[in-house]
Order: sequence, then structure tokens, then C-alpha cells
Amino acid sequence: MHQQGGTIKEVLDSVASHEFVLPAIQREFVWGTEQVCNLFDSLMQGYPFGEFMFWRVAAENSAQYNWYDFVREYHQRDNPHCPELGVIPNKPLTAVLDGQQRLTAFNIGLRGAMSRKLPYKWWNSWDAFPRRVLALDLLSPPNPDDEVGNRYTFDFIDEGNIGIQGSRLWFKVSDILTIEAGPDMHDWLLEKNLENDQQRIAYRTLHRLYEAIRVDQAVAFYEEKSQDIERVLNIFIRCNRGGTPLSYSNLLLSIAVSQWKDLDARREVHGLVDEMNRVRPGLLFNADFVLKASLMLSDLSSVGFRVENFTRDNMAVLENNWPHIRQALLETAELVDSFGFDSRTVQANNSLLPIAYYLYKKGAPRDFETSDHYVIDRRAIRNWLTRSILKAAGIWSGGPVDALLVALREVVRNADGNYFPAEEMRSAMARMQRGLNFEAEEIEDLADMRSGDRRIFPLLTMLFPNIGSRDGSDIDHVFPRSRFTPTRLRAAGVAEEHIEEFCNKCESLANLQLLDRTVNNEKRATLPADWLNVHCLDDQSRQAYCDRHLLGDVPRGITGFMEFYEVRRARLKQRIAELINTL
Repeated sequence: MHQQGGTIKEVLDSVASHEFVLPAIQREFVWGTEQVCNLFDSLMQGYPFGEFMFWRVAAENSAQYNWYDFVREYHQRDNPHCPELGVIPNKPLTAVLDGQQRLTAFNIGLRGAMSRKLPYKWWNSWDAFPRRVLALDLLSPPNPDDEVGNRYTFDFIDEGNIGIQGSRLWFKVSDILTIEAGPDMHDWLLEKNLENDQQRIAYRTLHRLYEAIRVDQAVAFYEEKSQDIERVLNIFIRCNRGGTPLSYSNLLLSIAVSQWKDLDARREVHGLVDEMNRVRPGLLFNADFVLKASLMLSDLSSVGFRVENFTRDNMAVLENNWPHIRQALLETAELVDSFGFDSRTVQANNSLLPIAYYLYKKGAPRDFETSDHYVIDRRAIRNWLTRSILKAAGIWSGGPVDALLVALREVVRNADGNYFPAEEMRSAMARMQRGLNFEAEEIEDLADMRSGDRRIFPLLTMLFPNIGSRDGSDIDHVFPRSRFTPTRLRAAGVAEEHIEEFCNKCESLANLQLLDRTVNNEKRATLPADWLNVHCLDDQSRQAYCDRHLLGDVPRGITGFMEFYEVRRARLKQRIAELINTL
């Protein structure tokens, strides 16, 4: 039934008292700060911001399901998930089927804060996620001529910057829940010692915020009173499937949540994603990967994200297999970490699914990535994965990927379980026009790969498999990059007509090597000949180092760089040609 009425404050009061809750089928909060600011601007302008879909749950049924609270203190790394409320017995509830993102945005803006990662900061840095509250600039007059864009200035700022900052007067939006209209507002503004014109602008903006939050009957909603979970699930899918930000896998996860009997699918899936990503900074696994892996590892006929794959019977299979699926995926993440790879290297996580299936079939031994017993297996997996990464044609994207995964699963299932069937998988991929053979032109391209290419690290690990370490391997410039500036090259005696070519070749494969991170920190900006004199104790160790890195004769100065470059490129190209089609 369609209903009109209710203020934003009244809805948030119901959220605070847990009268409004989220069902387990809801996804996580995914909005950014700009979307939150835009929503508050629409509210201030009196624009409609969409109707809500509420499900009235009778008190006698409230204990049948697990419920979740709305995010209030959002932290992109440490607190991105909806808090669990668990079972709430004998209490009538309103579950939000459509409108979670909007209500959460109001909840954060009016009751909490957002902590999102700053650009160029490390994810594990203590200062990478500053806490910021929603604020409204009371001194920016609304622009009535702007019919399309925002008319009010909202932003998430450090709470210490609330108040007058230059030409702005930042008001903490959550304070509107306690300040009263009239004298209280006047008294608050008088303390700011504003000019008369500023006082009028600030008061009108502040009063408009008060009306938008506490007076306007802004909430419109549909209400569903049926207690049939299947009907509610269908309504949820109809409400959400058209929304662009909601991935289809989230809808499928909602089905799993409603059909698992003993485990909480939402908690299990998101908990596993978090645990896998903690294995190595830079791994970016998500629920999509876990769901697709669950379909693949459970030997369901298809691994596609289609509703028909998420039947009650299939979900029972997934729930029954979950402990083994979980262990296999954790071992997969550990194995990727042992290779030194992260999501910048393995951009298509689909490439890891055949590996996960193989580990699943082996019982996911907990020491797979470290035990000498599996060293041949690890080498075969790494070589196969590396080749699939280096293949630039996009093996793991496009429509036929699900069919390819099913075909590779069949290969692994029928193979001798004592070894990773890389050759058989290679043949199957070739039959599906997703081959791993490299033509002469592709080998040339690999020999000219540049440092910014995401494939450069796996290429170097293929060429130099015994160099570096799991705990830290760096891509090092043999001739330091800092030396390749026009000024420094001229000073070193490089002819003017060669400077541009020197700078260009500096970033290519022939000037790159893998070094243990500790060794690389010692080397820094030292020219290779000088560094070898310090690092290698005698001519024998120097020669061994140069042979191991295919350096050849290292010139004493940078003027000999071009000759060094051409000789090393030829050696690298030869090694690529020897390895790439025979792994």
C-alpha cells in the first residue's frame, strides 16, 4: 500500500530504536561522500528522492530471521559492514527492502561520520582514513538559477573545522537534531559575529535544513504486510534489480541468505572476503568471486550468475560444502600471496577459479604453499597462471568465460589428482580459442614491456624464478631511474641527440630486474657497476650475479647504457622465447 508522510528525523528515531531494521538479504552500504551530499541537497530543495519499500514483520515472526542495523560510523577499511542485530524476538519490525542506501546516507549524515581512504595513502596506514562529518556551509547562498546542479554546499570535513573557516561557516548537520527553530538558532548565529547580510543568509539556510529534517513530511513509502519470505524475496529482487549500483551477485547472495538453514550466508561470505583480503595488502577479492567459486567448487552444472543456479537444492549443496569451499579459497589466497602477486597483477580473479577447484579436490592441504611435497605442483600452477596473465588477448573476460571455467573444471575433475593438469588445461583452452601459445610478435611485445604494465612483475618472476622473496620483492631499475633526466644525462656526457632515447628505454624490461626488497633498499640510486663493486666480494661472485640477472658486461658509466640495453634485451627475448611456450 502506498503511503505518504513522516519526517527524516522520525525515520531515524525508528532506526535508532531498532524498529527499522535491515533484513539479511540486503547488501552493504556502497555510496560515496558525493552521493550523500547530493541526497541532502535534493532534500533541502524539496525534490523527491524516491519512495521506500517497507516490510512490516509481525511480532510473532520477528525471531525467525537475523536482522542488521544501519551503518552509522562508516569506515571503508575497518567498519564497512552493517552491524549485526541477530534475532529480535516478539517485536513488530519494519524491514527496509528498498531504500537502504538512502536511509544509511541520512543515518551517517545526521548521526555518524564517514572515514574513506585518502588518495595516495597506504591501506594499512593509521592516517589513511580520517573521520569526517557532514557539514553545511551556511554562508553560501543557494543559487536559484542552477536548475540542474546542487544549490547548497554540503561536504564531509574534519570535525575540528566546524565553525568559521575563512569565507565559510560550517554547521555540523547532525546538530540540527537538537537545535530548535527561532531563538536557539538566532543565539547560535549571534555568537559568530556575522555581518547583517551574512546573518540573514545563514539563518535562512539553517532554518531550511531544520524544516527539511524535522518538519517536512518527506518520506513516501510502499508497505508490504505479507509474512511469506518467498514473496518478500521476489519483491526485493524486483525493487533492486534495476538499480545500477547493485551487482547481480548481491541479489543472488540475498537468495542464498534466505535459503541457508544453519549458517548465515551473509556473514560467512563477507567474513571470508575480509579474511582473504587480509592475507596480502592489495588483494581485492569480493563477494562475486566467492559466489562464483562456490558454484564452481560445488560441481554445479553452470557457474553463471543466473537465478536458476540459486535454487533451494543448489543452495543446500553450497551450505553443506561451505567449510571445504572456505578452506580451498583461503589456500588459494595464500598461494597467490606466496607468488608475490596481488590484484594489480591478477586483474581477472576468474583465472584463480581453476586453481581453487584443484585445491578443493585435493582437500585444500593447509601447507600447500610451503611444503616441499607440493613444489612441483606449485611450479606448474604458477607457470600456468603467469602465462594466462601475460596473454594480452583477455582470456578471462567476455561472454564465453563461464563456459571456459566449466571446461577447465572438467579437465581438473578427470585428471590424475596427484598433479596440476596444466598441459591438459592448455589444450582445452586452445580448443575454445583461448590458447596460451605466444606468436613471435607477442614475444617481441613482451621483450619491450614497460615498468607500468601490470604484467611486468609476473614476467620477471617467470624469467627469474629464484630471485626475490615472498616477504618482499621489488622491481628495480638496473640503471637508476633518477639518473635519466636531461640535466644529469648531459652532465654524464650523453650526446644531446640520444637523451630522449635514453629516457624512453629506461622504463623498458631490459633495464628492469627483480631484487629482494632489503637488497633494493641498499642499492637505491647507485649505478650498477659501483653497486656490484660493493655488493660482490670478488670477480667470481660478480660474474655469478650478472649471469643470474642476465646483465652481461655492465658498463662503468651511464654513457654505455644503450649498448647494455640492446645486449640485455636480446638475452631476455631469447629466454622469453625458450620459456613462454614450454612452461
